[in-house]
Amino acid sequence: MPRPRTLSDEQLLDMVLELVHAKGPDAASFGAVSKISGLSGSTLVQRFGTKAAMLRACLLRAWDRLDMQTARLIQSVPTTYEGAIDLLVGLSKDYGDDVASYAEGLLLLREDLRDRALRARGAAWGRTLADALDQCLHAQGKKPLGRLMLSQWQGCLLWWGFEPQGSIEAYVRGELKQFLETTGQSGTT
Repeated sequence: MPRPRTLSDEQLLDMVLELVHAKGPDAASFGAVSKISGLSGSTLVQRFGTKAAMLRACLLRAWDRLDMQTARLIQSVPTTYEGAIDLLVGLSKDYGDDVASYAEGLLLLREDLRDRALRARGAAWGRTLADALDQCLHAQGKKPLGRLMLSQWQGCLLWWGFEPQGSIEAYVRGELKQFLETTGQSGTT
């Protein structure tokens, strides 16, 4: 009879994710995870099989969490131009307020781009965001506008990394307001 699990898969994967955020994906070894979780290396091997499978499970868990956060934000913002900005500013908060945290997060993106299933999750997330932005921007007949704003958001995150002046939220808000004004969109405040 197997022993009952002392940590759920979700709890364990959240611990792995914290380790990955703090020290990068390469730090997620069975030994390191054993130290932070109190589980033996053999138990981790039984659960995941390989380090790569553990990292993939961790990143899929991160996508689950991001999808839930995104859905909550979409439900909470008004379907206005300002709501579109608020949605993306809300998602920017997890990028950190310092360049080092932002740069570490890019290591996770590297892992997402290397794995077909993780890439698919990212593509689906992008479609969800673009659709939500189209709703906020009332983009009927101008469908690519949400996708363009999404691309602008990702670009301004990158530029903030090169010139981190002020908080990331304030920078994103300013850049997205300027984007909407420049594209001739009315309704920005």
